[in-house]
Amino acid sequence: MEAGGDVHTALFRNFNEDAIASSINAFTEQINQAQIIMIPGGFSAGDEPDGSAKYIVSVLKNPQIKEAVHGLLKRGGLILGICNGFQALVKSGLLPYGEIRDLDESSATMTFNSIGRHISQTARVEVKSDMSPWLKGMQGKKYIVPFSHGEGRFYASDKMVKELAANGQIATQYVDFEGNVALDMPFNPNGSVYGIEGITDASGQIYGRMGHPERYREGLMKNIPEIAFMDIFKNGVEWFKG
Repeated sequence: MEAGGDVHTALFRNFNEDAIASSINAFTEQINQAQIIMIPGGFSAGDEPDGSAKYIVSVLKNPQIKEAVHGLLKRGGLILGICNGFQALVKSGLLPYGEIRDLDESSATMTFNSIGRHISQTARVEVKSDMSPWLKGMQGKKYIVPFSHGEGRFYASDKMVKELAANGQIATQYVDFEGNVALDMPFNPNGSVYGIEGITDASGQIYGRMGHPERYREGLMKNIPEIAFMDIFKNGVEWFKG
């Protein structure tokens, strides 16, 4: 809303069969009218294992919703997933494949932080590719972003990482004070391979990341004087205005 978009928040209700059917119909209707789907972070069912991501993926794989999501992408729509939303995009196949699909042993995944516990901190990230509308004009820029998660470790094979890099799909990476890609704590809070903090699909329409840029507001985190708002939201909205 602050970025200039017309925001519609939808809650998926699952307390009985009628509520589920009603939610599926409401979600489908809203997706069919939307230009952007944004899946936020949040905890449910204790957040482990997979927590909210498992729940969101089960919703996305509903045939009616799956068709609506694919339709949004075909007409040029955008999708953003943050934290649990990123987990859901990866575990549904939307990242990095650009479609909801079944996964196999060669697929990328998200798993527990290498330190084995929840983290809550800020970390530095660098935009490595701005082919996505969400990141336009940000390539090479570094930002300090808040993080809060227990299962934020992105994992993929060396082969897949090379493919993602070649396609410009590695969007954001954790970096240390000198700008080097960070592989471990404290600069890489979860141990993600190759310091990957966020990726896109091949088209750039779908972007998922672990960091929470929306948690920063002017006047907060005054003990980090160089922190600034990484406004990916404005980029997404302006993509349709330009």
